Amino acid sequence: MNVIADQGVRRGRKFDQVLEGARKIFMRDGFERASVDDIAREAGVSKATIYAYFPDKQLLFLEVARCECHRQTEAAEAMVEGDVPVRVALTVAAERIVAFQLSDFGQRMYRIVVGEGERFPGLGRQFYDFGPGLIHERLAHHLRCYVESGQLQIDDVDLAADQFAQLCKATIHEKLIFGMAETITPELTHRSVHGAVDMFMARYGVKA
Repeated sequence: MNVIADQGVRRGRKFDQVLEGARKIFMRDGFERASVDDIAREAGVSKATIYAYFPDKQLLFLEVARCECHRQTEAAEAMVEGDVPVRVALTVAAERIVAFQLSDFGQRMYRIVVGEGERFPGLGRQFYDFGPGLIHERLAHHLRCYVESGQLQIDDVDLAADQFAQLCKATIHEKLIFGMAETITPELTHRSVHGAVDMFMARYGVKA
């Protein structure tokens, strides 16, 4: 086994099997009610195997979040490899951010962290670092590259990355948290994505 020192997590032959089982149970039961017994049963492994990989349930939950965000980020970056115009790259990023918000995984994880954060101090901060923080980091990296190539003019890249992510949530996030997901049509999604890109480019795009 290889030790991931910064997380206290160990990898082994059944690591992915454990993660998939944990993902299903966390999505079904939330964080507090999810039991290691149920996760072990769903994954088809022993409790001893789970504890060999993950010292506690919180690390397992966070690894589920990290892996999904990492997968989403890699998929988006694969679509903007090479010399892609900034507007195209931002549109891809916006579509991915919105798709994650609308996904069953994204909605359930948000509700779990917000709903149980008070009982488990630090869960929200760690979830941010392992999940949305990773997406922010990669978005900021690409914005810096476009600044260096002269396609964007940004003084505070970290702030701009946060602003872009928030623009992508306009008209969508509130409807989701208030249980109005059925009102989010493809037309509304398209409007939010392109509105976010248009506003961001109006502020930070380099005028010809």
